[in-house]
Amino acid sequence: MMRRIASVVTTLLVLMPASARAEWHDREAAIMGTRIAVELWHEDPVQAESAIDAVMAEMHRIDELMSVYKPDSQVSRINRDAAAGPVKVDAELAGLIAKSLEFSELSGGAFDITYASVGYLYDYREHRHPSESQIQAALPAISWRHVIVDLAASTVRFTQPGVRIDLGGIAKGYAVDSAARILEARGIHNATVSAGGDSRILGDRRGRPWIIGIRHPDDPNRVIARIPLEDAAISTSGDYERYFDEGGVRYHHIIDPHTGKSPHEVRSVTVIGPNATLTEGLTKSVFVMGPERGLALVEAQPDADAVVVCSDGRVLYSKGLAPPAEAKAP
Repeated sequence: MMRRIASVVTTLLVLMPASARAEWHDREAAIMGTRIAVELWHEDPVQAESAIDAVMAEMHRIDELMSVYKPDSQVSRINRDAAAGPVKVDAELAGLIAKSLEFSELSGGAFDITYASVGYLYDYREHRHPSESQIQAALPAISWRHVIVDLAASTVRFTQPGVRIDLGGIAKGYAVDSAARILEARGIHNATVSAGGDSRILGDRRGRPWIIGIRHPDDPNRVIARIPLEDAAISTSGDYERYFDEGGVRYHHIIDPHTGKSPHEVRSVTVIGPNATLTEGLTKSVFVMGPERGLALVEAQPDADAVVVCSDGRVLYSKGLAPPAEAKAP
């Protein structure tokens, strides 16, 4: 089944020529620590720009609510105060944290927003990583079971000190889903919204599917697979996004909650599904779980598929995307 898909930083889109895009309107901005891109079809340029304004405003709003880099955000307040008692937050944030805990249970703890209890010790720009003793000291604070969400009261608390959360593994997917709803409410039927490696598309490219090319982890100009998609979300996570190499080891931004270190069985994961909150959460889960267990998790989800590039060079596909030569006979 073909799905529609939005452009992604970590995937290469084959676009229609500019001459065929007279009514497409687009804009980019740096928000949430990443590239935000919007492209939509509208015959009225004023309404088109207004819709893009609304999307960008939504991205800023979610960033102000959930960023760990903004000291006044509600997530920062949770990290400061939740070990001492319940912290009152917006129902929206409480709901997303609860959804994150569901992902943790679904993935057997491979997805865990409390990875930040160790993750904050890494600085990829400064090429800094924690020592083994620092990791071991902080590791007991990593467990999604340390986070208690009361949806009725809209509060979050931690069961012990030292716990930190970071929604970076799900917030961008959530943001593009929210932006897509805003566009739908404005009657826009053909659009793409992306935040870094997480994207949604509404409609198609005016009668044609989107063709995405999944990039090679070591070469952004090399494509390892092209997939026609319609009406879907897509997320890609790779060890080449935020990283540094030291002593033959790659330290990248995806952290295994069980070890406090970067996993190395996988180089990149691309997941296609009905919404970006799901696809982003699944990419992180597959990265930590490894290719075989991770693909089994994806295939257990309705209407989800994945492409996994392994560290040994293998490219694995879920059953719904397997090339004809690999697909099993009925």
